[in-house]
Parts: sequence; structure tokens; C-alpha cells
Amino acid sequence: MSGFPEGFLWGAATAAYQIEGSPLADGAGASIWHRFTHDPRLMIATGDTGDVACDHYNRMESDVELMKRLGLQAYRFSVSWSRVLPEGTGRVNEAGLDFYRRLVDRLLEAGIEPLATLYHWDLPAALDDRGGWLNRESAEWFAEYAAVMFGALDGKVKKWATLNEPWVVADGGYLNGVLAPGHRSIFECAIVSRNLMRAHGRAVQAYRECGAHEVGLVINIEPKYPASDRPEDLAATARADAYMNRQYFDPALLGTCPAELREIYGEAWEDWSAEDLALCCQPVDFVGINYYTRSVVRASDTAWPLFAEHVVQEGAPHTETDWEVFPEAMTRTLLWFRERYGDLPVYIMENGAAFSDPATSEADGIFDEDRCQYLTEHIAAVRDAIAAGVDIRGYMVWSLFDNLEWALGYAKRFGIVHVDYETLARTPKRSAALYREIIASNGTELERAA
Repeated sequence: MSGFPEGFLWGAATAAYQIEGSPLADGAGASIWHRFTHDPRLMIATGDTGDVACDHYNRMESDVELMKRLGLQAYRFSVSWSRVLPEGTGRVNEAGLDFYRRLVDRLLEAGIEPLATLYHWDLPAALDDRGGWLNRESAEWFAEYAAVMFGALDGKVKKWATLNEPWVVADGGYLNGVLAPGHRSIFECAIVSRNLMRAHGRAVQAYRECGAHEVGLVINIEPKYPASDRPEDLAATARADAYMNRQYFDPALLGTCPAELREIYGEAWEDWSAEDLALCCQPVDFVGINYYTRSVVRASDTAWPLFAEHVVQEGAPHTETDWEVFPEAMTRTLLWFRERYGDLPVYIMENGAAFSDPATSEADGIFDEDRCQYLTEHIAAVRDAIAAGVDIRGYMVWSLFDNLEWALGYAKRFGIVHVDYETLARTPKRSAALYREIIASNGTELERAA
């Protein structure tokens, strides 16, 4: 037996700014990521931008044909908010909306289920000028945008995700300043975390008013392991877990906030009102979980604001992004999710790794054996979680294409399809062939395919 249920959904994932290119085409407005990559005060170190990226905006139809050849059953994509609503609210840009209509139609014609994510970090710049996620009105802006998308595509799209990885938005964009919009304030981080979850709740409410299928949200989980059983390391691990993992799942699924957040944020913390918690805790139809690695944690007097630091595991395998390869933590975190939050349907919405791929060759292909091993081990970890009772209904590999890896530019490659950034030629790697075999067998060929 494969360990994967009948109807298990196998697919791949991308994000709009990372692959589409043409960010201002056909009447689109700028996003905070377009602004971030072009502002010399903020721009990423490599100087890379999403102006061309993978040129998916112009190559969408051939890209869908490639997905079909790879045997994908599902494709998780994100919508560029400012492509559809250039000012973030109000006027709809029909040309931008039509791109997503055509994408969804082509996917369905190819027998591929579209999974749409409304927000993958690219807030319209026009809304950032009005305070962005710091403005409590952002929840209403997001609900308006969500309703536009639901009205245009619900029925053809039957699984919607509101937010992708709100922790990354708040921590990277508002606390550490390494991601758009590049702010550095713990006070702002606390405000943004709340407003993101309020926006999620309002979007779910909007879906219940007009949608007829499924809506959920996507959270990245990084399980935290204590470096020792010393009380200070255990407490540091609990803080790290609350900040990264429970800060977003608890309000959405339990209607509470982790107690550790008050200690972490200090004077920046403001208790959430009962009304805000109720808004955040809207019933969802599924949860998306993104998993890449674990973190071993110890207490540190200098690692503000958590006073907890990551301990590198010397000798363990690591990816090109210095993330430890530790698949058993994926099983553990899926079991933890079920124990804490119950039997909600789960989709693995992102799982993958950046490795230094060998040079390309038309004759020999691209034998990305490290990625093949990573995927095999982590898909097996998902199978183990299913066997232990977790209701997992699909797996999306990150990523379909090599693409703009946010602040890391084009230097790190996560794709199962190689992209030549000079010619934009697509070349499936060995990992794509492996994944095609796994999909075709619904996982029964997992070990053999490797």
C-alpha cells in the first residue's frame, strides 16, 4: 500500500511576483515588492527584480502545457492583488483579472485543479501609502479584493487560501526589514500580525457570503527543538514556537493568543480584543502547512526579542539556504498540528529545497540528486503522518520553477524545472521526472522512483 488515500492531490506551487514578470503590464499597479526591488535604499543585495522573473505572464499557456506533461494534478498559484486592483481598492483592472481567468481556464482544460492564494506578500503599493498592514482598514481592503476574486472565479477555483505565511510578512517585512516593505519596528510587527489575521477573518466572511466551495489559510511551521533540557532552553524554545508557529494558528483556529507573546513583544504588546479574536477565528474548510526545516533552540541574552537563538547542527545535511534537512520533524509537526487543532483537512502547500544544481546539458539533463532525496524523504514523512491519523489531502512541491527567491534574488534555485534566466528556457530536472513517477503511482513508487 502507498499510504496515500485515493484522490490525494499532487501538485506544485509558485507565487505571482516570483514568476510572472511584467509587474506593471496592462494597467497593473505597483506592489510593495516592485517598489522594494527598485528602491536603492531597500533593494536586495543582488540587484535582482521581478521585472522579468520567469516571464510566466507571457508564457502562461506553454507553462500549463509543461505542467500537464509533468503529470501535475494541481497547481497552487497566487494572485497579484495590484494586477487586479491597481489602487488596491475600487477600480478593477479587467485586463489583469483576465490573466487569471485565462490561467484557470487553461489549467482546467489540462485536467489540473487550480488552487488560488489571495496574498503571497505583494501588497499594492497604493495601499502601503495608506499605511498598509499597519492600518486597521486593511482587513476591509482585503475583503473587498477577495470578493472580487471570488466573484470572478469561484466554481472554477474550488480551493482558496487567504494568506500565505503571515509570520514571514510580519517578521521579515516589519521587524527585521529584510523583505518588503523593509520596516524595522517591533511595535509595527505586533500591529501587522493582528491586522493580517483580521484580514484573513474578513476574507473568510466574504467567502461565506458568495462562495460555494472551500477556503482556508496557509501557515509555515518550523518545529522548535530545545538544545538541552535546561529550564532556560525549554523556555526559549516555547517562546520561539509561540512566535513563529502558534502566533497565527492559535487566533485562527482557537480564538486565542499564545501567552508567550506578551513577554516577547514587551511594551509593544496590546491584548487583542474579544471582537478581534472572534473575527480571526472564522471556521475554515482546510489548512495549508508549509514545511522546510526545523530549528534547535537555546536561550541567549543577546538574541532580542525572543532571547532565543538557533543552534546550527554541525555535520547534518543542509540546503543552499543553510536549512537543516530533517524530514522526521515534518511528521512530528503534522502530528502536533492534529493534537493541538483537531482533525482539520490539511494540504502541504509548500515543501522543497534549494540546492546547487549541476550544469545543464541537453543530452544528460539536470541530475539534482540532492533535491530528489529531499523530496523522497519528505513525501515519505507525509505518508507516515497519514498513517498516524493526520487528514492530509494533498502535497504541493515548492517550487515548480526556479524563480526570484525574494531577498536572495535568483541565486538560489528551488525549482523542479530549471529556468535559464538569459533565454528563459525551461528544462525539467531529474526531480521533475521523479515527481511525475510518484504522482502516477499515487506514491506506491516512492522508494523505487528515488
